[in-house]
Amino acid sequence: MKDITAILVQYTDQALLQKALVSLKEIRSRLESIIIVQAQNSSFQNQQNWFEQVQLVTIKNNDLGETLNTVIDGVTSPYVLFLHDSDYLTANINDGSLHIPNKKAILATLHCHRNIVTHWPLLVPTVLLKQERFMSSYQLPFKEALLPAWLSKMDTAFIIKKEGIIKQARKNNAANTIEKQQFIQKYQQQKIKTDHPAITVLLANYNMRKYVETAIASCFMQSEQPQQVLVMDDGSTDNSLEQLKRWDNGKQVLVFRKTNEGKARALNDLLPHVTSDFILELDADDWLDPDAISVIKQNLSDLPNDVSVLYGNLRRWKQLKNEVDVLFKGVAKGKAVNGLNDLLGYRFPLGPRIYRTSFLQKAGGFPVITFENGRLYEDVSVLCRLIKDSRFSYRDFTVYNIREHQESITKINNKKWNDFIKLVSID
Repeated sequence: MKDITAILVQYTDQALLQKALVSLKEIRSRLESIIIVQAQNSSFQNQQNWFEQVQLVTIKNNDLGETLNTVIDGVTSPYVLFLHDSDYLTANINDGSLHIPNKKAILATLHCHRNIVTHWPLLVPTVLLKQERFMSSYQLPFKEALLPAWLSKMDTAFIIKKEGIIKQARKNNAANTIEKQQFIQKYQQQKIKTDHPAITVLLANYNMRKYVETAIASCFMQSEQPQQVLVMDDGSTDNSLEQLKRWDNGKQVLVFRKTNEGKARALNDLLPHVTSDFILELDADDWLDPDAISVIKQNLSDLPNDVSVLYGNLRRWKQLKNEVDVLFKGVAKGKAVNGLNDLLGYRFPLGPRIYRTSFLQKAGGFPVITFENGRLYEDVSVLCRLIKDSRFSYRDFTVYNIREHQESITKINNKKWNDFIKLVSID
């Protein structure tokens, strides 16, 4: 019975694509169709005369997730088989190897890269794919996360993991690949709920249409959920407000809008809505690791009462020109800050910044200083105020990702930093 549509996703090497197609011959009796999903300007020549119905689909608007959703809407076979990038079926596979017991079950395969094991969907009931859609590529930090992120949302009781079905033709050991695989591996962590101090995520957005959904989506792709996610749109003129409204559920997520007055005022307008003991500030162009809330809560559980700010390390990524992919640049390790001089001499932004809510409220929130009318360096301004009356605590953890891109307000105004430092030092 021909009950499988094979979808081959983003093969950048034509030789590897042909190898994947050849491997499908082992299950030809079950193949209804083969669909190749490729980036724009990709070429393809079907060199396999054993199967004529090979369809080439171009990724639209650089959005692999939405393209796959459209493709799956047209699938008529009961099952979809996914192969990705350099995957191919092993020679010992047969029709019986690809069996799942019911329409809720998913057959997953294990990708091993050095000591990193990640889970990927392999054979999925089509009806399930039509019900549980793929996320947009603009909601994920990089394209490699798409399939594992989808699998992470499924009930683990229905996921059947099998080894020995898939091989990969090559393994890229570049730091960029390794870092992405380690990030993807975190999607597999068990979902938990602890009694550690509650956390609210604060996010101020201004014209970050390209990136803000990655930021807010990362708050929910978590092994442990934040208590609240409060978002203020600071008078955006792109369509980012419309994107954010889709996430507002009136309970855990609240999205507000105000006229454009700068980030400090935007964050201050969110503070009255905070109900948790701690606040995590997330920039609209950054994102969190899938275990960020859990790791932060562990560090908060034994935080001394006189500490107003907890912080750690920052993972840096460079935004590439295709808008939906990033290149790993390295981890900026934090260090202890014991006073104002240490803070002003810090070699990169202090972060991630987790504030004790009571200290932040007592300090009057984020200062709106005369410099640039409070529109720049609100993070440093509030830290300068807090460190006068409380302590900061550095812990060695890395769960926050910074995106370096040309539209960054900090990057655009980099030349103004020295003037700001002089003003703060005098004050």
